[in-house]
Parts: sequence; structure tokens; C-alpha cells
Amino acid sequence: MLSRRHIRVKVMQVLYAFNGTESDDFSKDQKFLLYSIDNMYSLYLMILSLMIEVNKKSKTQLETIQKKHLATPEEKNPNKKFINNQVLQLIANNEALKIAFANNNINNWQLDNEYVDVIYKAIIASDLYKEYMQTKTSTFKEDRDFIVDVFKDIIAPNEKLYDYIEDKNLTWLDDLPTVNTSILKLLRKIKESSDERFLTPQLYKDIEDKQYAINLFKKTLLNQTKIGQEISDKTKNWDTERIASLDMVLLKMAICELKEFPSIPTKVTINEYLEISKEYSTPKSSIFINGILDKILKEYQEDGKLNKIGRGLM
Repeated sequence: MLSRRHIRVKVMQVLYAFNGTESDDFSKDQKFLLYSIDNMYSLYLMILSLMIEVNKKSKTQLETIQKKHLATPEEKNPNKKFINNQVLQLIANNEALKIAFANNNINNWQLDNEYVDVIYKAIIASDLYKEYMQTKTSTFKEDRDFIVDVFKDIIAPNEKLYDYIEDKNLTWLDDLPTVNTSILKLLRKIKESSDERFLTPQLYKDIEDKQYAINLFKKTLLNQTKIGQEISDKTKNWDTERIASLDMVLLKMAICELKEFPSIPTKVTINEYLEISKEYSTPKSSIFINGILDKILKEYQEDGKLNKIGRGLM
């Protein structure tokens, strides 16, 4: 679920907030980094649980209509296609997911059920829903295609849900695109025969990614004075106080990665930090960062300081 770029963004955020030096105890900051990354999984679970609650809402609404004193024949025998959607049923009945909900205390929609109403009303008012409900039965593929479209076009871009997520946890705003993309991929690939664990993927691709997050954070901090001096040497014509603080953090991380992570290709490192700077820093940051990294990379190559292992990593 978690990409290396998102790990870099998480490290960047914690480093940006760090006010100490490499001699200070930064164990709390490292702990917060890992907590911030782990909390991303709670966001993933929360959004999946929202889909379950919306499905429950649909069932409750139909039951209420059926109990009307003067219910019409159509109301007494309503179309239950959305309630019985096979993909939603798979999600709701997934035992591994139920355990994950319990372990992570996912109960947001019991407390804030007005957002369930918001999403439910948006779905039933949509053309997607009206077209889907024209028949009373469907194949698993049709049910899956409908849920994929609902998630992509209604749930993921919902502004009220976005505001709710921002209020709950500010760091979730940066996590949301990654989480939504992960959910969309899972929904597109889900099958009737999918394993119980299909809906509870690992947060990190492997243990190396988690260690990468820790090492990037620690090594950047432990070498920040030395790296800072290298940056100063390459920016003598710049007023250092006018260099964006975030640009300095990104440069330190990139230089640390060039020097301390031999298995990561130099092109990957430079491209990743340029993309992050375009998204999070000033309009001219990527040009500035690219210029500094280009100078430092050439110097490392000339002095034999670039320690890269394997073909194509230079």
C-alpha cells in the first residue's frame, strides 16, 4: 500500500517540524514518524467501514419504507440490488477486516453517522445508481464495476468527507490520495474467490521499506550539519535565509539518500525529490533543488564519493 514516495513525504514532514540538532534525543520524533505512517492504515480501514455503513443505511431505509402504513406494492417489494451488492457483501462479511476494525478501534461512523447519510444520499441521487437499479439482478462483475465507479466518482472526491478527514487528522490529507488509490486497486481486482486477507494488505511492501523510513530519518538528522555545509558551499550566491525551509529539508534528505543508500539509483532519488518539491514547496523549488543536486552529484562522481551497488544505479 505504502510507496517509497509517501515514506519520503512522511519523513519530510517530521524533519520539517524537528527543531533540534543531531546531538539531541530524537527518539520521540522517530516514534511519531512511525505512528504517523501506521495511522494511515486506520484511514484505509475507516473508508472501507464507511462503505459497509452506507450499505447498512440502504437496508434500514428500505425496511422503514416497507413498514409504512400505506406503502405501495413497489415499496412493499423494493429493489434490493444495492443492498445485496456482492462486493459490498464480501467487504461486510470479511472476517479479517472485522478483526482489523476491532483492533484499530474503527467506530467513526457510529459516532459521526451524518457522514454516512451524506454519502448515501449522494449515491442514490446519482445517475450511476439510477442506471444500476434499472434491473433487479446482476453479475459479480456488474456489481464490482458499479462499486468501483461509486468509489471513484462519489466517495473519493466528496468534499464533506474530505473536510471530516481533515478535522480528524491533519496528516491524513497527505495520506488520502494513496489510500484512495489503494482501495480503488483492490476494488478493481476483488473476486468472488478472493482470500480473506485480500482486504487487509500490509501497510509496508516489506520490512525493508519500514527500515528505509527509519534510516532516512535518522541518517538525515545525524548528518544534517555536514550536509548543511555542503549545501552552503553550493549556494554562496544565495541568501540562505531566503531559501525555503522545506527546500533545505528536501535537499538534506536527497543528499543523504545519494550518499547513504547505495541500492537506490541516483535518478530515482533526484526525480522523487523534485516531484515532492513540486507538490509541497514553491513553484521555483524544483529548479533550485535540481541545480544544487546536479552540482553535488557531479562532485561526488568526480571524487569517487558516490557509493552505489549494482548496474544502472549511477
